[in-house]
Amino acid sequence: QVQLVESGGGLVQAGGSLRLSCARSGRTFSLYTMGWFRQAPGKEREFVAGISPLGINTWYADSVKGRFTISRDNAKNTVYLEMNSLKPEDTAVYSCASKLSSGNYNTPTAYDNWGQGTQVTVSS
Repeated sequence: QVQLVESGGGLVQAGGSLRLSCARSGRTFSLYTMGWFRQAPGKEREFVAGISPLGINTWYADSVKGRFTISRDNAKNTVYLEMNSLKPEDTAVYSCASKLSSGNYNTPTAYDNWGQGTQVTVSS
């Protein structure tokens, strides 16, 4: 059974930084598109960032472009989300997800496996 485990969340002041990690079990990590999504209380889950299987292509939501960076280490079966210049509106539960299919990188229903999520809270 595939597992995705996020880590690195926490409480940070506005303007600060956090680095999230997501480790995926299994032997074929390099075949999967990986995505980060977030969900704030009372809001729908939204796309944050995505990265293609070999890391050649990355995609970002407009709200995080220039502040967040997604990367991956296929040797470690891990995807990262570096978050800088954090704002209170970035507060949410952040989850990673994986999918084999191409396209629709920003659509939650296109992803096959999900982690439990990690809480990120940005204080003003």
